[in-house]
Amino acid sequence: MNNSVGNTGRLLWAGFRALILLTVVCGVLYPLAVTGVAQAAFHDKANGSEIKNSAGKVAGSSLIGQSYTDKNGKPDLKWFQGRPQNGLGTNSVNTQYKLILSGATNLAGDNPELVKQVKQAKAAVIKDNSTATYKVEASEIPADAVTSSGSGLDPAISPEYADLQVHRVAERNHLSVAQVRKLVDEHTSGRILGFMGEPTVNVLELNIALQQLTSKS
Repeated sequence: MNNSVGNTGRLLWAGFRALILLTVVCGVLYPLAVTGVAQAAFHDKANGSEIKNSAGKVAGSSLIGQSYTDKNGKPDLKWFQGRPQNGLGTNSVNTQYKLILSGATNLAGDNPELVKQVKQAKAAVIKDNSTATYKVEASEIPADAVTSSGSGLDPAISPEYADLQVHRVAERNHLSVAQVRKLVDEHTSGRILGFMGEPTVNVLELNIALQQLTSKS
């Protein structure tokens, strides 16, 4: 009886010591080591790839798209706009670009609802981006202008979609088309290693540069 109690006590004490050791190693030392390495070698990525505005405040992440809307919730057309957000959906708890919801529409290419969304988006692109001196043609509209990304949180658009918005942004901000097009060119990232993927334009970075330019003007 005494031996049984003693053995049980020793096993419990050994288990408790193992718990403490593993907690310290796996729950404290290892996370601290990983955090230290990440901060030293990948400081920007470890902190969420934050982008700061001209005032030095964090405006968002280069990895997450944002909405650029007015007080009525409609697109604020003085800013470059990102991809449609149909893939996210909304409910009483989650709202678009709040990071709780992500994903594509999961609608087939011939689904009537998706076809309707694309047609509405195309009409809006033509209406919003046509100016007195520039008319958007339906054939000029790239796919990313009328469809959401797989995650619904894509922070980038194609250079073609950015170029399509140049005249509207220039007019709304009382800038020349050349000034705004130069911003787009400066914020266009090429293919990875020169051949992987497609050129992209980060909308948040572009809009921060636009804000800086308009403040100077």
